[in-house]
Amino acid sequence: MYILKIKGKAKIPDYIQLRDDNFTLKAYFRVDRPDKSLSKFGYEDEKLKKLMDIINELPFGKVMKIDI
Repeated sequence: MYILKIKGKAKIPDYIQLRDDNFTLKAYFRVDRPDKSLSKFGYEDEKLKKLMDIINELPFGKVMKIDI
């Protein structure tokens, strides 16, 4: 799975994209509201905490391969 952090401009908030190995979009959500979107994909508790740690450290505009 790949993760991409996108910087928002003016009234558009920052977003996160989660993509599979074929780079197909699997999830797209605001950085400040990940819980609802990620719970649909089975990311709860421990997985959610790991993913949020990665999101907080990830620079904008960089694609990172992750295994969660």
